[in-house]
Amino acid sequence: MSKPRIGVIGLGNMGGRITRRIVGSGQPVIGYDPVPGRAEEAGATAAASIAEVTKAADHLLLSLPDSAVIEKVVLGADGVLANSRDGQIVVDLSTAAPSSTVKLHEAFAARGVEFVDAGISGGAAAADKGTLTLMVGGSAEALAHLERTLEPFSAKVFAMGGTGAGHTTKVLNNFLNAVSLAATAETLVAGKKAGLDMHRLLEVLNASTGVNFATLNRFPHIVDGDYLEGGLTSTLMMKDVVLYVNRLRELGVPTLNSAGPMASFALAQSLGYADQISNRVVDAIGDAAGGVRLHDEEAG
Repeated sequence: MSKPRIGVIGLGNMGGRITRRIVGSGQPVIGYDPVPGRAEEAGATAAASIAEVTKAADHLLLSLPDSAVIEKVVLGADGVLANSRDGQIVVDLSTAAPSSTVKLHEAFAARGVEFVDAGISGGAAAADKGTLTLMVGGSAEALAHLERTLEPFSAKVFAMGGTGAGHTTKVLNNFLNAVSLAATAETLVAGKKAGLDMHRLLEVLNASTGVNFATLNRFPHIVDGDYLEGGLTSTLMMKDVVLYVNRLRELGVPTLNSAGPMASFALAQSLGYADQISNRVVDAIGDAAGGVRLHDEEAG
């Protein structure tokens, strides 16, 4: 059986890395991004338009900022839907509103196209290594056909259920990520003001019940002045928290714990960290606490 032709729309922070992994595995990719040169930087053949990449691909991957952009790309006059065909598989790797995902699935199904929502986790570092975690919503048959396409950039692929299940899982995961990052940032700023040694405090947290992804993987770098640049910005983190709140409202579940991360990343946005990595929320909280930095700025 011949290899599927792979297309990618959106070759930015994550899409570019994913494309490089696919190309590096020996599978050619045709890519489209409105920013000139991104396709070539990722090792893909550049398409001149959304229509061109859609028509050329058997498996079309989307890596886009939010549902508003996704809907524009898919539903536009000469977008993905208008140029899709029977038997094609479209995979949305973005973080998107599940309600929008269901709507797009129905539109694609009318054309005989499988639409798969595949939230990704692991960030830029995992994308570079090809060890992303995927949480997938859609048919088991479509996921089986995608195995070779997803393998170069993913280490774990979880089938979560029907349409929208992947994006719902992603929204839930990202909310917990936001909570742990914001809460750990606040905790360490307090520890710094109390005169505690940052490395020793992290050792205690990581050996105790306060341990989380941020204490294990983010703050051991941040306390030495390395903010792990290149990942999710504060603006995008806020978008994810809003997606969570909206999804829980749809489900009829109270959002009792959303106020903390929402306030934290709103603070980061207001103090000039909007387009910087979300790890900088610790500096925003530090600013509000009187100019606290976890690391020695002269040394780091």
